[in-house]
Amino acid sequence: MHSVYIHIPFCSNICNYCDFAKLYYNKKYINKYLEALSNEIKSRYDGSIIKTLYIGGGTPSSLDYNELKKLFSIIKQFNLSNDIEFTMEANIENLDINKIKLMKENNVNRVSLGVQTFDSDNLKYLNRFHNKEDVFRVIKLLKENGINNINIDLIYGIDEDIEKVKKDINLFLKLDIPHISCYSLIIENHTILNNMNRKYINEDIEYEMYKYIEKTLENNNYIHYEVSNYAKEGYYSKHNLVYWNNLDYIGFGLGSVSYINNNRITNTRSITKYLDNKYILSNIKETMEEKQDNELMLGFRKLKGINLNTFKNKYNDYLENIYDIDKLLKDKYLIKENNYLRINKDYIYISDEILLEINKK
Repeated sequence: MHSVYIHIPFCSNICNYCDFAKLYYNKKYINKYLEALSNEIKSRYDGSIIKTLYIGGGTPSSLDYNELKKLFSIIKQFNLSNDIEFTMEANIENLDINKIKLMKENNVNRVSLGVQTFDSDNLKYLNRFHNKEDVFRVIKLLKENGINNINIDLIYGIDEDIEKVKKDINLFLKLDIPHISCYSLIIENHTILNNMNRKYINEDIEYEMYKYIEKTLENNNYIHYEVSNYAKEGYYSKHNLVYWNNLDYIGFGLGSVSYINNNRITNTRSITKYLDNKYILSNIKETMEEKQDNELMLGFRKLKGINLNTFKNKYNDYLENIYDIDKLLKDKYLIKENNYLRINKDYIYISDEILLEINKK
């Protein structure tokens, strides 16, 4: 286990589309939460060297300077690798020069910014409180303080105006940063958008947006390496690749998930239980069949696909002996080359549908 995720659930405002474990920023909970987090780490961390560390949320940057300082002191419990990828999520509106300097002093070397869109109407619709000038200002501050490994999250399909998507992508290119995550708007249960009875946009228009993003970014030297992620060479998210490669990781904090020795461990989403040091909600041992299915579901998210040698070493059998993929290969939905099996790039957008066609022999 070489990868750690830490969840900070507090937010200064709740976005209309978010279904993660979150609660409004409330000073009376912060220190108690950080103490419970520290206790959980002491009770569950095994001392192994950590190669990727990811602080997500919620909004980690919603913590004030002293609260962030306390969080970083808790993280000192970990044995961090010298070449660690240390990512922290942040929102534009609560990231300032003092917090950036504190992050840099504490080895944060990658920042993921929740931008979502540069369009003022769509920002308002999502209940976000920054503008495009704020985005450029914060990214300039990050670069000036030596944090150049920057990702922004972008959401498309908020409405059916593809011109807004084109403007968003062109503004992203002007930021000159190495990574972007692009997601179509998903209407999750228990979100404000779902309560508003929001419907999805036209599928053909959404696909046109997806292809525009893909073509434009690839024409500007971004590698489409995962369904929703693009990066310059050398800037793939090492932490997220742990998930997509179906490797072990441990999560700490409210609602976090761990995957250790075939056990999928989910933390409680109840702040009351968590503060009472009752962290674990469930601990389920995966069957070999479930592990193999997850290997496909996660591995096919990568444009490069699944390494067939790695699969055989993990499961002592060839993937083709376990799954019936002949027809998908014949119809060119799946492609096998250089000892990788991948979804044809032309069909990666419908990867979920292709996965449903793959059955055990």
